[in-house]
Amino acid sequence: MILIIILYFVSPLITPKPLNLTGAHVLVTGGSSGIGKALAINVAKQGANVTLLARNKNKLQEAKVEVEKHFINKDTQSIICISVDISKEYEPVEKAVKQAEEKFGAVRLLINCAGTSIAGVFEELPVTEFKRMLDINYLGSVYVTRAVIPTMKKEHKGRIVFVSSQAGQLGLFGYTAYSASKFALRGLSEALQMELKPYDIRVTMAFPPDTDTPGYAEEQKTKPRETHLISEVAGLFSPHEVAKTIVEDSIKGKFFSYMGLDGYMLSSLTCGMSPVISMMDAAQQVVTSGIFRVISLFYLDYFDRIVKKCKNDKQTEDKKSS
Repeated sequence: MILIIILYFVSPLITPKPLNLTGAHVLVTGGSSGIGKALAINVAKQGANVTLLARNKNKLQEAKVEVEKHFINKDTQSIICISVDISKEYEPVEKAVKQAEEKFGAVRLLINCAGTSIAGVFEELPVTEFKRMLDINYLGSVYVTRAVIPTMKKEHKGRIVFVSSQAGQLGLFGYTAYSASKFALRGLSEALQMELKPYDIRVTMAFPPDTDTPGYAEEQKTKPRETHLISEVAGLFSPHEVAKTIVEDSIKGKFFSYMGLDGYMLSSLTCGMSPVISMMDAAQQVVTSGIFRVISLFYLDYFDRIVKKCKNDKQTEDKKSS
C-alpha cells in the first residue's frame, strides 16, 4: 500500500507535459480514408492545422472537405493535402514535408498511419508481397519521420506516432508478411525514443485491433478461414474510437496506445524493455505480467485448436472431392 502511494506521487514527475493541439501542425499519413481520416477529424476538432499525405488525389480532396467540417475555428484553421507515395523514395517525401512546414511551421504531431495488409498462407503468398509490406508499412514511416525530425529537434518539442497493429505484437496465422512489417516498427520506435527523449520528443506505438475501414473490408476477401476465426476474438472497432484513443495517448506522450481489455493484456505481456512515462504503468506491468502470461497460454491453445480443426476440415473435404 505504501509503495502504491509513493508511485502515485512520483509518477507525475516523469510524465511529460501534454501537447496542446490548438494551432499546432499535425501531419497524418494515409489520411484519405479509414483510421487516418478519423485521426485528421479528431485533431481538427481540437483546433489543429492539418496536413494529409496520401497517394490518391481524389480521396484526399474528399477527406479535405470532410475534415474542414469539423474545424472549431474556420478563420484560423486550415488543411492541405499533398499527393505522394511515401513508400518509393525519400526525396519526394522530404519535399512534401518541407512544403507542409512552409505552410504551417514545424510539425508538432506526426501520425504515421499509412499502411496496408494482406493475409495468406506463407507459401502461397507471392514473395513480392513481403517486400511491398515492408516498403509501405515500415519504410514509408521511416521516410516521413526522417523528414520531420530535424525541425522537431531544433524546437525541442513534438510527438511521433507509429500506427502498428495487434498483429505487430504477436504473430498470427496468415500474417507472416503483414506481422513482420508491423513488428519492425517496434524496434524502430524503441531505438528512436532513446535518441529523441533528450529533445523532449515522445514516440507512441499504437496497436489497434481490427477496425471497420475500407482496408479491412478489402482484406476480408482473401483472408484465410483460420485468420478469420482467430481475429474474431478481439472484436471489431470503429475508426473514430480508435483515433480518439491514439490521439489522447500521443498527446500524453505514452509509448503504448492500445484499445480494449485484449489490447491492455497484450501491451503488458509484450512490454519488454519499452519506455514508460508513469511509474504506475510500470508497476501495473510488473504485477500483471504473470497472470496475463497464464491467460495467454489459453488463448494460444485456442488458436492452435482452430488451426488444427481447419486443417482436418480441409483434409476431409479433399477426400470427399477425390
